[in-house]
This record gives sequence, structure tokens and C-alpha cells, in this order.
Amino acid sequence: MYPTAYLDYIIYFHVERDYFECHEVLEEYWKKKPTNERDDYWVGLIQIAVGLYHHRRQNDNGALRMYQKALEALSNHSSAISQLSLDVAKLEQLLLEQIDSINLRQLPFTDLDLPITDDKLLNACQARCEKLGLQWIFADSQSIKDSIIHKHSRRDRTEVIKERDKQLQKRKERRQ
Repeated sequence: MYPTAYLDYIIYFHVERDYFECHEVLEEYWKKKPTNERDDYWVGLIQIAVGLYHHRRQNDNGALRMYQKALEALSNHSSAISQLSLDVAKLEQLLLEQIDSINLRQLPFTDLDLPITDDKLLNACQARCEKLGLQWIFADSQSIKDSIIHKHSRRDRTEVIKERDKQLQKRKERRQ
């Protein structure tokens, strides 16, 4: 069985091409566990989504940084990533192609599709789509709205700022 957050990540990744939400949903899932019990392989998938988000917005430095970190995470956690029914070697190749497209200045941006290896995962994603009122059809990157492409700059960040301030205060208190 796959975690619902992982299914949602895949749906945001393919059906909506909303890489910002991919990051949000998986990071929230990852952070639910205590710090010393977190499965760091999720970070690699988060980094892929963040890299694609930056790449699509032409933040090449941010994209390259995330792609490199994602490649490192895939290498360090290849067994766990494989258990999530992803072809790690193919995924690494796809990320290297994204890096090449930046270095060679190839435009326009093109999405990548996660190399899913298990029909059970595909079926679970399709069932989750039905439950959410969506169709399991991969979105074309050319049809993505600006509201998704530039999502981070258009959302209400009040809660994010409050949480950062709270964590900063906790760190200060621990140091005293």
C-alpha cells in the first residue's frame, strides 16, 4: 500500500503538473514523523518537484541545485525509491536530461514523467483521481496556467512566516 500523500504527489506531478503542490504535500507527510525517524528518501522526490518548479520558471541555478541534490538522494536511497515503484536508473537519466536542457539552453521547458514500474501504483493513482474528481490524464506543460507556474509568489504566506518565526524562537531558547 502506498501513502495517500505519495499518490497525491504523483497526481499533482502528472495530472496537474503542479510541482509546488507536489513539494507541499510530500513535505507535510515527511515532517509528520519526529526528526530522527524521518525517511530521507522522500526528500529526493521533493527535490525533483522543486527542481522542475524552478526550471519551468527559468530559475536555472535553483533548478540545477535541486536536480543535483535529487540525483544524490536517488543514489543514496535507490532501494527505498525502487520500493516506491519508480525506476531509479531511468529517473536519474531523466534528471540528467533536464540538466542538459538547462546547460544547452534548450527551450521551452518540458515536463518529465515519473518512470512508474508497478501497475498497482498506477491503479491506485487512477482510483485516487476518481475520488478527487480528476481524470488520470497527463497534463501538457504548454497548457499550465500562470497561477500554477508562479504559485509560490501568489499564495498567502502568513502561516509559513508564523511557523518559521516559531521555529526560530525555539532554536534561540534552546541555545540560551
